[in-house]
Amino acid sequence: MSAIPTVECGESLFDLRKVSGLALDHRQADDKGAYAHLRISLVDRLLTAQALLPPGLRLLIVEGYRPMALQEHYFSRCAARLREANPAWTEEFVYVQASRSLAPPSVAPHVCGAAVDITLLDADAGEMDMGTPVNAGPEESDGACYTHAPGISPRIRANRDLLGRAMSTAGFVNYPTEWWHWSHGDKYWALVTGAHAAHYGPVEWSPS
Repeated sequence: MSAIPTVECGESLFDLRKVSGLALDHRQADDKGAYAHLRISLVDRLLTAQALLPPGLRLLIVEGYRPMALQEHYFSRCAARLREANPAWTEEFVYVQASRSLAPPSVAPHVCGAAVDITLLDADAGEMDMGTPVNAGPEESDGACYTHAPGISPRIRANRDLLGRAMSTAGFVNYPTEWWHWSHGDKYWALVTGAHAAHYGPVEWSPS
């Protein structure tokens, strides 16, 4: 995937807090509000996805843009925990296993403003049961974080399918180890869709 080229389109990041029709969660919020930003065309795609949901259901956005320094911190922390728990693992294997839960900084879509972590709200504005919390790792969830995990209940499967149909129809692709992670225009999207290049590369952002 790292070999896929990026033809940066130069599209700006947009603050989702300015879109009255979208709900934002604060569990991953940072003081500067980076989490609430996405490339502007992804905002339109989110609104399209939400319109495709059954009446009463809404998207809940947990995290969008993530600064490169934060992505590097998350990945290093994940690798350190795995290394400590598994001292016999080689560095290469630690890297591979860490990549199951977090994209390596060099290919991470969040740092491009091209990925969103998302779940569903029901008609009472409560989070629907998706089987695991957002950001649950494979180890702690016993693999239930995988989008198509075999052991989840029919109700949870139906909820994930609702989210998946709406997001896929709106042009997003899912990272299969994380049911909540959807992206468009990044290297992984290019790999899945067969696009010749990614549209979005890492972007620097600072609050205005």
